[in-house]
Amino acid sequence: MTGIALFAVAFLLLMAGYPVAFTFAAVAVGFAAGTGQLELFAMMPERIYALMTNVTLMAVPLFILMGMILQRSGLAEMLLETIGQLFGRARGGIAIGTVVVGAILAASTGIVGATVVAMSLIALPVMLKYGYNRPFAAGIICAAGTLGQIVPPSVVLIVLGEVLQVSVGELFRAAFLPGLVLALLYIVWTVILAIVKPTWLPPLPIEGRPAWGQVVRALLPPLLLIVLVLGSIFAGIATPTESASVGVAGSIALTLLYRRFSWKLLWEAARETTRVSAMVFTILIGATAFSMIFSYAGGEASVHDFLHSLPGGATGMMLFTMVLLFLLGFFLDFVEISYIVVPIIAPALLRAGFDPIWLGVVIAMNLQTSFLTPPFGFSLFYLKGAAQQLDTLDIYRGVLPFIGLQLLGLALVLLVPELFGLQRMVR
Repeated sequence: MTGIALFAVAFLLLMAGYPVAFTFAAVAVGFAAGTGQLELFAMMPERIYALMTNVTLMAVPLFILMGMILQRSGLAEMLLETIGQLFGRARGGIAIGTVVVGAILAASTGIVGATVVAMSLIALPVMLKYGYNRPFAAGIICAAGTLGQIVPPSVVLIVLGEVLQVSVGELFRAAFLPGLVLALLYIVWTVILAIVKPTWLPPLPIEGRPAWGQVVRALLPPLLLIVLVLGSIFAGIATPTESASVGVAGSIALTLLYRRFSWKLLWEAARETTRVSAMVFTILIGATAFSMIFSYAGGEASVHDFLHSLPGGATGMMLFTMVLLFLLGFFLDFVEISYIVVPIIAPALLRAGFDPIWLGVVIAMNLQTSFLTPPFGFSLFYLKGAAQQLDTLDIYRGVLPFIGLQLLGLALVLLVPELFGLQRMVR
């Protein structure tokens, strides 16, 4: 019960507004000091050093930097404008174009915040100007932006690969098709609404279509980057960390090719990457301290016993885990859940025989909903910050159908993993 009490205290402090990384570290140090067990932290410097030199985790800041360069260079904006012209004249076309761009940016950058902000600044004003339903416009932008959490190269997949001790490249390959199916579900929902509620998604009076040269010019940069990054991983030529470095070099080369490069751009992208990476690794250090004390206090054994006592065997364990992660996503970010909650529950699930690659994919799809679920979904904050003309209630109402679509996609991977080339249990 001591381990469970530790987690309860940490959760209460989080709800009180204290920073995540320092909360979990403080709870760990406080327990050790209160019980006279501070010598448990003697090995902490070695643990931190191991984290900072972890080759897999080095991919995180590199992929973030790649996304920041593309977003700040305006290449993402050029892509969105061109795709919008291609689809805009169809009813609901600009929304379909938004999903297509979201999927392409997800596969070339994986940065949710940058994608949501870019689309809210470019696509949202066009939607609202021509009479799109305001909640739907908000929802489609948030949902398309979150595709970066499941479509490789995804930072959450890198984190889960490290936590579950599985190949990140294998996770990338396994998550690619589920991510595309999720984008397809968004497009199907848009088409259905365009038929049922035609006044919600009017066509745009766009004069003519963009020239093919313009389309190629807009599509070539991200597609080339996708081939360089994901192609090198899927072909086994490079590790995710190596491909991330190739992606950074490729994004810089593209800014030079399209005459968008500047030292100011590189400085701002590097500064933002440092800020985000520092947040991620600080949380990881705090989570490492907490998990060490949690295990010492018997919390890991308690969780294992509890999960194995649930009715339904392995199926009951998995159902409980999915519900728990979904509910935690209302209050916690995917980084905290990945580093703190997943390491506690994953060992019991793996011992029950679940395939670690499949487990990583379903956890990633579940965590993706945390970006949309009120009140603390990060995509909601990104959109509200960039689009002051939208009411918070419009945003909340708009994302509800897309949360349902994400859960539908999660259910498909849970129930029929064979459709995606996955297996539920280790053979």
